[in-house]
Amino acid sequence: MTAARLAPGGFAAVLVAGCATFGSGGDNTVQALSGSWTVDLRPELDGQPYSQPMDLIVARDGSVTGSFYGSPILGGKAATGQGRSCVAFRTSDNSGPYHTSACLEGGTLVGETWSEGRDFLQPWTAERN
Repeated sequence: MTAARLAPGGFAAVLVAGCATFGSGGDNTVQALSGSWTVDLRPELDGQPYSQPMDLIVARDGSVTGSFYGSPILGGKAATGQGRSCVAFRTSDNSGPYHTSACLEGGTLVGETWSEGRDFLQPWTAERN
């Protein structure tokens, strides 16, 4: 994965634009994203294990609810495009909003979370429980 620098707010624009190009959220393939996941949040793959739970519930219309890192998912959407099933959603804590997106690659979710308030972008992977 290659890191890219974005202007402030650019990541959110990428999430919105990316979701707008995907096919119908009602596609049954997006429901493959539903379930309980363990998210590997290590900054380096050889680092100390650090994971958090994520529960995704994808409705037939592509709307997403559930939780990530102990916070409820807000405004989530799942869709398909370019042969992938993807999800994007917001969570928040006292520091502000977090924007998360991921796509299913094989049996692994490959994603990232951007924290506006804490000023970081964290790539991650997740495996189904």
